[in-house]
This record gives sequence, structure tokens and C-alpha cells, in this order.
Amino acid sequence: MTTDTRIGYALSSEEHRPLDLIRYAQRAEAAGFEFGMLSDHYHPWLDRQGQSPFAWSVLGGIAATTDRLIVGTGVTALSLRIHPAILAQAAATVADMLPGRFWFGVGTGENLNEHILGDPWPEHSMRAAMLEEAVGLVRRLWSGELVDHDGDFYRVSRARLYTLPDEPPPILIAASGPESAKLAGQIGDGLISTAPDKQLLQAYGQKGPKLGQVTVCWAKTEAAARKTAREWWPTAAIPGDNSQELPLPSSFEALAKLVTDDALAEQVPCGPDPEAHLSKIEPFIEAGFDHVYIHHVGPDQDGFLEFAEKELLPRLRTGTHQRRRRAA
Repeated sequence: MTTDTRIGYALSSEEHRPLDLIRYAQRAEAAGFEFGMLSDHYHPWLDRQGQSPFAWSVLGGIAATTDRLIVGTGVTALSLRIHPAILAQAAATVADMLPGRFWFGVGTGENLNEHILGDPWPEHSMRAAMLEEAVGLVRRLWSGELVDHDGDFYRVSRARLYTLPDEPPPILIAASGPESAKLAGQIGDGLISTAPDKQLLQAYGQKGPKLGQVTVCWAKTEAAARKTAREWWPTAAIPGDNSQELPLPSSFEALAKLVTDDALAEQVPCGPDPEAHLSKIEPFIEAGFDHVYIHHVGPDQDGFLEFAEKELLPRLRTGTHQRRRRAA
């Protein structure tokens, strides 16, 4: 386990109210996490999760109440729901509020969130083309120039951003396969993924931060953690491209009923043993990810953050887990 791997914390907007997310960001900073990634959704994955605040309002609160934590969107869809010109303004404002501490994480989005204005959901190839055009448009607007744009997917007429950070924030691109990783290497400043895939990193290239997301569930007993994971995040074990294609939380709930407890446990390490959680983090580091952020499932974020501060982060910093693994 390399000591220079940066460890972050996932701010799950699907599960928590906005003021709680702001408090968790403060607590994560105090616990020693180096960065946080805030999900940007219109709907939660399941009705049971129960929340989905406007991410850009939450980011303003985090900016006002943290000092060191780097914060990113994990991720914002450059797609249908919000025009890229508006997102360029939102991201520029937050970057000015978080100087040197903001990453604009973007992707092609999910039908779950992007269908709400009545637009048809495009095929992935079209969504990738939309993302490429949108990233170029955002960068032009961040230059402060007066922009006219008549593209394949977006139009902008005489638009200029006036509130800009001293330096534009990095744009990190979410990718789940070789083609999307290759595109991320062409248009992005960093990569975000949820699988410890060396081939994905090879397709992406070397530039910028490479972020991997790990989902875990801490509790005082393994049984309690498994129960929480089943209740709050069974979607972790839903296979294939359903996360991009299904339109409603009820669609995910129907499919989640088919997920077995064993299949979910394979995806989400559960319980109080830090070694179980580290066993899911280590493959990302071995694959070449230099940033890993941890999504803890369920309402007891304070319990997890205390566990992380006292047991998980110290092991990651010292490489204790790696030494034990080699000795086994």
C-alpha cells in the first residue's frame, strides 16, 4: 500500500440532506480525508434513500465551512438536464469559492436523472459526442471570452462568464470502459472510475489524477452492516449497464429484489474489520489509481468517520495492510 495514495470521502447526496452533507464534509476534513466527491443527481437510486438535494447549493456550503478539503462533483452530467453553459457558470463560481480546491467531475449521465425534461435518452455513442462538445464549450466559457457556439447538440449566443477563478478547475471524466477512458484522456484532466481496471487506465493514459470509488458499509457487527447495505444500497450488485439506462428509482427497486445477500457482500465489504474494507481499496492502488474515495452506505456516517479516523486511515498511511498481506 503506497503512502502517497490520496484517500477521499464520498458525499452521497442520494442518502443525506444538504446540511448533513456539509457537516460530513467538515467532519471528513477533520478526520484526515484529503478530498470529497459529491454526487450530482435529480433522483436517488431508490426511494428508500430518500434525498437528492441540488449539488451546487451544497457545494457553496462546503466552500464556506472547510479549509483544506478538495471537493469535486462525482459526477455532473454534461448531457440533457442542465445546459453546459449554465454548468460552466456554476463550476466557475464554486471554483472561485474553493480556490485550488475544486474538481469538475463530469460524465455522460444516467437516464435516471436526465429524462426529467422530456428529452429522449440517447445511445451511448451520442452521449459521448455530447460530452466532448460540452467540455470544449465549458473550456471556452472559462476563458472569459464572448462565446457564440452552434454545435451538433448545443447552442450559445453571445455568452460571457464574468466571475472566474484565477485558474480554471481540472475537468475529470468518468469512464467505465476502454472507449470512454480513451475519450477521457483526450478531453479531460483526470479520470474517475468505479472498477480497479488496469486496462482502463492504459486506455486513459498518464495525465492528471486517477480516482477510483469504493463502496463499503461499516457497523459494529457484520450482520448489522449487511442489513444496512441491503436496505440502502442493493444497487451495488445490479449488473450491466442498468445504472445508465433505467429511468426511475422504482425500476432499480424492482431489479434490486433479485440481488442476493451474497452477491451484495461480494461488492460491498461489511462490518467493523478494517482489513475487509482495505481489501477492496488495495486493488485500485495496485491497478494504478492515485486517488481512492470511499462511499460509506447508510445513515451512520458519524460512526464510519470515527472508524476511518482511528482505524482505516492510519493503516492506509502506514501501509500496515500491505505488509500483513505480503506476510500471509
